[in-house]
Amino acid sequence: MSGDLCSRHVTVYFLLDLTRKTCASRVLAFPSTIKMVANDQAYTALQQYLQNTFNPAAAVQKEAERQLFAFEVQPGFSIVLLRLISDQQVDVTLRFAASLYFKNFVKRQWVPESDDINNITPEDRVAIKTQIVQLMISVPEKLQLQLSDALSIMAETDFPEEWTNLLPELISQLSPTDYKTNNGILHTAHSIFKRWRSQFKSDTLFAKIKYVLDVFCEPYMQLFQITDRLMTENANNEHALQILAQSIILLIKIFYDLNCQDLPEFFEDNIATFMALFQKYLLYNNPLLVSEDEEEAGPLEKIKTGICEIVELYTQKYSEEFEQLKDFIPIVFELLANTGQESKYDTMVGNGLATLTCIIRLRKYSDIFGQETTMQQMCEKIALPNISMRTSDEELFEDNPIEYIRRDIEGSDSDTRRRAAADFIRGIMELFEPQVTSIMSRYINSYLERYAANPTKNWRDKNTAIFLLIAIATRNATTQVGVLNTNSHVDVVDFFTKNVLGDLQTDVNAGIPFLKVDAIKYLYTFRNQLTKDQLLTVFPLLVNHLQSTDYVVHTYAAIAIERILFIRQGKTMLFTAEDIKLYAETLLSELSRLIELGQTPEKLSENDYLMKAVMRVIITSRQDMVQYVNVIMGKLTGILAVVSKNPSNPRFNHYIFESIGALIRFICPISPQAVDEFETMLFTPFQTILTQGVQEFMPYVFQLLAQLLENHSGQDLPQLYIDWLTPLLNPTLWEQGNIPALVRLLEAYLSRGVNTIISQNKLEPILGIFQQKLVNSRQNDHYGISLLTALTKHVPMSIFGKYLPTLVASVLKRLQIKKTKEGMVFDRFTRNFTLWFCLFCTLDSTGGPDTLISVFESLQPGLFGQIITIFVIPDLPIVRDPVDKKICGVGLVRLLTQSDAMLQEPYVSGLWTNVFLNLVDQLELAPEIAEDGPDELYTLDLEEEGGYQTSFTKLATSNPVRDDPVAGFPACPIFLAQKLVAMTPERREIVKQLMAKTEEANKYLPKYFESAGISMAQL
Repeated sequence: MSGDLCSRHVTVYFLLDLTRKTCASRVLAFPSTIKMVANDQAYTALQQYLQNTFNPAAAVQKEAERQLFAFEVQPGFSIVLLRLISDQQVDVTLRFAASLYFKNFVKRQWVPESDDINNITPEDRVAIKTQIVQLMISVPEKLQLQLSDALSIMAETDFPEEWTNLLPELISQLSPTDYKTNNGILHTAHSIFKRWRSQFKSDTLFAKIKYVLDVFCEPYMQLFQITDRLMTENANNEHALQILAQSIILLIKIFYDLNCQDLPEFFEDNIATFMALFQKYLLYNNPLLVSEDEEEAGPLEKIKTGICEIVELYTQKYSEEFEQLKDFIPIVFELLANTGQESKYDTMVGNGLATLTCIIRLRKYSDIFGQETTMQQMCEKIALPNISMRTSDEELFEDNPIEYIRRDIEGSDSDTRRRAAADFIRGIMELFEPQVTSIMSRYINSYLERYAANPTKNWRDKNTAIFLLIAIATRNATTQVGVLNTNSHVDVVDFFTKNVLGDLQTDVNAGIPFLKVDAIKYLYTFRNQLTKDQLLTVFPLLVNHLQSTDYVVHTYAAIAIERILFIRQGKTMLFTAEDIKLYAETLLSELSRLIELGQTPEKLSENDYLMKAVMRVIITSRQDMVQYVNVIMGKLTGILAVVSKNPSNPRFNHYIFESIGALIRFICPISPQAVDEFETMLFTPFQTILTQGVQEFMPYVFQLLAQLLENHSGQDLPQLYIDWLTPLLNPTLWEQGNIPALVRLLEAYLSRGVNTIISQNKLEPILGIFQQKLVNSRQNDHYGISLLTALTKHVPMSIFGKYLPTLVASVLKRLQIKKTKEGMVFDRFTRNFTLWFCLFCTLDSTGGPDTLISVFESLQPGLFGQIITIFVIPDLPIVRDPVDKKICGVGLVRLLTQSDAMLQEPYVSGLWTNVFLNLVDQLELAPEIAEDGPDELYTLDLEEEGGYQTSFTKLATSNPVRDDPVAGFPACPIFLAQKLVAMTPERREIVKQLMAKTEEANKYLPKYFESAGISMAQL
């Protein structure tokens, strides 16, 4: 690893120049008439800007986007935009662009980012709400959908409290004849109501649902019945049927929305009416509504899919009230038994299978399903036809292998027939495991016999047999961990040895690729059922299959390798660096080669499974990577340079940066020169990412910069980081997705270079970021306290003290917002504030508790007592993390025992005792148990941790070592005893009198003193 330091400085200066240009370009010169009012000049300008976004010249496009972003924060902008959408004299393409822009504008601006900045004036908000419903129902359908989505975004925050006329206005527009309008209204209603499906139960949610039910149910039911009648009357009118069918689809979706949380009284009273309609449309057939496309579902399939979802919902949640359920069983059974194999039916069949599975699990119908003939029919007519491989599956394997893999491995298409059929089989087996195992085993043996008779021709039979065996053998499993329990009637290891292993032992490019994949998938699925020795035996076979020329085969090999390396036994990893030492170089070489086969950024990054395997090999090998670090870093930076041109796969991108973070983490501590070498290799690609504004990668770059900086020692920054500091403080970088990573980076700057920050006059710009970008932001206020904590820890109080009152005033202003009419809102901001408050009292460098008290009192006499009573004390019981709990305990002990102000009026007579009692309560709370398990790198698996956020994803490999500012303090009960006896006699006497009034002192102090080895007589 070597590089030209001078060239690195050149790129830093280029970034400085670029950010100066960016700042300058943000000041836009609009004519004053456009700035202030929604007039004709503004209207013309808006049309031109939108038209220019279609210009093939990238520079013209970018300038138009810049002008639009600047225009949208002006009063009246939204009104001009709505005028353009409604103007029938304007080309519909431009109107559609305007409607799309309006939706995204609402998404960006309707909820202000901070309480100080609201880019939509109250007058504009009223005007938008006044116009949007009428506009939505009057424009063409594709515009209507955009406006409907925008309306639902607005309704998420404003409905119903701040938009009371929305639902009455929507209902008033419903028509017995105009179904174009009706469909627009129904789509809007669904877009508002569907959010309830994923929300947790709460009084607020139920109040909102009740309001809707009271207003909406009667007209909804009437419209459903009218639409049903019109469907019958127009049975031979294709045009009318298509429109009416869309209404039925939306009405069904809304039924689900309104019933998803609880069974409303209205629907319970009318359950017979609605279920009769649903039975009718499950049985309904009309060739005019059947999709002629074999791939895409038509209206009829969508109607039946939605009804199956409702039947499943009612079966799961309201089975006692759902007396009609028994009538649906034969209907759903016949639907599944008589549906063709075309892909257009896949979602319907998947939902139908899920519905039938749910019914079987009720047990109350076990007399129906438990009959041997019924089980035989379910296996033959429903399960097996949907488990067999179809031509469309083979075509997907060949034509779009990555999509085939995603569907098969992740269930990304959760409605795939095979997956649903396997779940169906497992559902039956919950009640009838021996019987179903026996039936299916006969079929498995039959399939294997047919395969053995002619392996070349009948390979599909073996594919079906393996899939079926996996289905009946698996009791419970997750994609991440694998199969946890198996069917005791199936020997999965024996089946592997006799029927699967052979396909892995042949040449990697010989035989049928599907069977290679089946073998690897079997191994991947039942990896927990094999011993470590067995896995070590087959591991080289998987490594060899990375050389397969078949995309699916080598990808499955990578997936299996990665998942095997992820296996844990208890709290330890099954595989260590020593286990894969012989294969590590080959693994990294082959995986990199496969990734680099992609000729474009999109193709190169499409296969995140390969990059995840790279990451897992690095994490497993750890310090053993030192001998390969030059090569693998060269590969990673080369790949990064390509994909940064068009970041298209967030997972792939994330694993690149996790891999780099892992190498930094493992190599820097054991190699003194490694930090400089990593910086040499990374600063140029990082510079390119930042100068080109690759937004998706910027948060990752900032995290890795922080990680590198944290590996430096001392309090003076290297020159490279000094050069970076000015552009990093540019407000334009502090966009939403960058903030968490930038705060982390500034914390690293403060911990490693506070002297340089002060000497370079960068402290005030950092404080400006705190006030302008963090503490007033709804989304990022808690990061503001994180930054304030770093400032408090690292900036000398002789310098920091003069800024403290202003900073605290900003924090208090934000805290005020947390007080609502319902009470205090305790969140990450208040939690971080409590920790900062206690840490300030803990640290000697701050001057201790009295310094903090004096800051609050300088703002308003008596303020300190209010703050600790209203905000800090109520938060204490929620602080359970061991380190955080100790910070609070130590800080409060020091507040009680080392503060002059606390032992004087106005605080000595009431506040001291209150704080003492709450401190004791907190000391008696058990902390969260910090498990001594594997570190977070061994358990790193993003699917388990909830996947990705669109704006920011934290790098686990880049996590800093947690700072423990109270590591040198004894346990808090001991510390309390020590500090009480260390007080001056005069102070001790005051404290003894205060504690004598509390039962807690007599109850707990003897225990604390005993643990400290101090006699109570010393108090």
